[in-house]
Amino acid sequence: MLRIGFDAKRFFNNHTGLGNYSRDLIRILRANNPEIEYLLYTPQTGKSHYNNLVPDRIIKRPSGFINRILPSNWRSNRIVKDLEHDQIDIYHGLSGEIPIGLDKTSIKSVVTIHDLIFIRYPELYKKIDRTLYHKKFKYACEHADQIVAISEQTKLDIIEFFHIPEERIKVIYQGCHESFKSVKSEEEKQTLIKKLGLPHEFILNVGTIEPRKNAFSIVQAIKDKDIPLVIVGKLTAYAKEIKSYVAAHNMENRIIFLQGLTMNELSILYSIAKIFVYPSIFEGFGIPIIEALYSGTPVISTNSGVFPEAGGPFSHYIDPNDINQLSLSIDCILNSPERQEIMSQKGLAYAQQFNDDVLAAQWMNLYKKISK
Repeated sequence: MLRIGFDAKRFFNNHTGLGNYSRDLIRILRANNPEIEYLLYTPQTGKSHYNNLVPDRIIKRPSGFINRILPSNWRSNRIVKDLEHDQIDIYHGLSGEIPIGLDKTSIKSVVTIHDLIFIRYPELYKKIDRTLYHKKFKYACEHADQIVAISEQTKLDIIEFFHIPEERIKVIYQGCHESFKSVKSEEEKQTLIKKLGLPHEFILNVGTIEPRKNAFSIVQAIKDKDIPLVIVGKLTAYAKEIKSYVAAHNMENRIIFLQGLTMNELSILYSIAKIFVYPSIFEGFGIPIIEALYSGTPVISTNSGVFPEAGGPFSHYIDPNDINQLSLSIDCILNSPERQEIMSQKGLAYAQQFNDDVLAAQWMNLYKKISK
């Protein structure tokens, strides 16, 4: 029986992005391949409800005085002794890292690389963070037995920036939370609309409210339209810029900011939206697009990079810097119920390649191949 260890720091301590990826992957694997033994290694579990997602017996924390007072050192180095003691067959770094020295053991290693945005857009990151990420990610790519990229775009970036041979990299897509895969009742929709005080029709944007995600362009594109926009994400300095524009153009009653929704509430929100608009400049993949497709919501996104890969052939794509093009695309969909229906049905069909059983099979084939 295979024993697979995971770097689970983000599983327990990140509420979005890397945390969602870790939780979804481990949920998918445990549900589809319960015969495998999975162990989750983390410096700490925190006080969140994520602790309840897995039995405590599979959670591995640092032991010993030095490891407990230097948890980062344990995770990046000293954990190797624990992995050997636990007779781990494969160790999977879920967020671009593997411990130093693991390649000197009999334990096989897999690393997931989500994106290399810190290299492509260095101005978005502090120098110390760029330096650290570059060192850790490059080491992982050079020493792991198998590199997994979450998209073809990320695979190309790994080849370009780290000069890794193409044959060492496999693409396995991400899935999304199961909440988005169930059909929502009219009662659920109306209850949420009432609770949040929402209009019955709106377009939606979800993600960190930062310049790279480019939500500002949506606000500008609908300045003269009679359609509200709901933006879901943590308020930031960039959000304040958007709010200043909204106030200057008397749009306060049409631009709604939300945060703190449960995953179920978010999935219902997607299902209500007329269009999901995601004009991000660059992503490793773009999970919100997948969430929209599963929700049956037409998608408008960026016409380059990973976005057509995530959104498929029946979504609309625009230049994220062309406000007029985005405006026309919104009108094109809103003015055609027939187009909305086609995009909804075809988008949902395209999303089936991200189903749990499909992804679980790809992962198990990979694990079994490298464990031989």
